Amino acid sequence: VQLQASGRGLVQPGGSLRLSCAASGIIFRLYNMNWYRQAPGNKRELVATITVGGSTNYADSVKGRATISRDNAKNTMYLQMNSLKPEDTAVYYCYAVGPNFYWGQGTQVTVSS
Repeated sequence: VQLQASGRGLVQPGGSLRLSCAASGIIFRLYNMNWYRQAPGNKRELVATITVGGSTNYADSVKGRATISRDNAKNTMYLQMNSLKPEDTAVYYCYAVGPNFYWGQGTQVTVSS
């Protein structure tokens, strides 16, 4: 099983990025998918969730600025984030919850001028 996260690393404040999480080795459509992030010295926190049915939920810190989506045909989840702030700087992880539970490796996002 592999959850491969990818996306732009360095973004200026106010900018946008799209993260992708490509899954392999699982029946992707059976899994609720999540984005988490962890900043240095902080606990890992839930950013957004998309269920198998397509329902979404967001942390208050990103609500209105983030959109989570999934493409079951491509076994891929996405996170579009706009109006980025320095406090969005973190390692972003994908997490699959379903018949089993799987974490992906993280991808670093740095918001800085």
